[in-house]
Amino acid sequence: MKNIFIVLGIILGIAVFAAGSGLFKNTKSRELTKEKENQKIMDNKNVREIYFAGGCFWGTEHFFQQIRGVVGTEVGYANGNTQNPTYEEVVSHTTGFAETVKIKYDPEQVDLKLLIDLYFKTIDPTSLDQQGNDRGNQYRTGIYFANKEDEALVKNEVLKLSKNYSKPVVVETVVLKNFYKAEDYHQDYLDKNPGGYCHIEPGLFEMAKNANPLPKAKYQKQDKKALKEKLTAEQYNVTQENGTERPFQNEYWDETREGIYVDITTGEPLFISTDKFESGCGWPSFSKPITKKLIDEKMDKSAGMVRVEVRSKTGDAHLGHVFTDGPADKGGLRYCINSASLKFIPKAEMEKKGYGDYISLLDKK
Repeated sequence: MKNIFIVLGIILGIAVFAAGSGLFKNTKSRELTKEKENQKIMDNKNVREIYFAGGCFWGTEHFFQQIRGVVGTEVGYANGNTQNPTYEEVVSHTTGFAETVKIKYDPEQVDLKLLIDLYFKTIDPTSLDQQGNDRGNQYRTGIYFANKEDEALVKNEVLKLSKNYSKPVVVETVVLKNFYKAEDYHQDYLDKNPGGYCHIEPGLFEMAKNANPLPKAKYQKQDKKALKEKLTAEQYNVTQENGTERPFQNEYWDETREGIYVDITTGEPLFISTDKFESGCGWPSFSKPITKKLIDEKMDKSAGMVRVEVRSKTGDAHLGHVFTDGPADKGGLRYCINSASLKFIPKAEMEKKGYGDYISLLDKK
């Protein structure tokens, strides 16, 4: 079946060339650029690799390209008994190679178990040497691992899968013996030929796109209507209307307990008690935020003064101002922050309320 589409592809390629060499040159240039970009990704030492044989590699590659965390793919021939095979040699059934997709993935974004689970959705694991309309030992199914550490996980996942079938599961789970890149026209085939042959049901591509969504941000900005219901009048005035509370008459100006100060609007950590000091100004004063990434600093020319305003980055809440009259031994800055923009979490409650990762900062004097 796939051979018919290869022939049609060649005929179409000739027609495109005849239509104009300029178009051909531009397409070739784009493909070379993409190939260089893909090679750069594939050579990235910070990612891991796994190899999936799942029938025709055109569809298998396109499927895995949809998954967040897969940073590179390459189709080729794996675990055969010759060197540098051509497609024609592989389909002759004399080389022992399987059409295989090399997957490069970032384990911090997607784990191997999820990739394996998704792969199972694209194959009939009980079908020997056949997937869809393609028949032959080059279309056998298999998961080939280059990293010995992956062996136990791979074998265990296939074992679990086999319990769901009355017939034997014939997915190979062996170490990668060899892998040779397939011809260029096979790479990214369905990107270049959107209507091309594929044994994988089209709806599975959409499923793959949604299978590993970005995790929801732990701290999120809320709309003003929700904040008006949640906050006190003073907290709303300070955080949303750039108000200023009265000195010496606010909740935390003389707070001395160990703990963490978080954004009242989002709960995001902003300041730690270790960096709090008595400035005499009547508001909570800190030498620095936990990290500069948590705040925005903006020029403020209101009230007839020129100051630097401090806002929370995620919540975009007004916090206060930063001045250069802080303790020299702590960096010389004074973050003068409204108590109404903060919520204090004592050390004893930090673990229970989800701030356990920040407790170690309290030990850094």
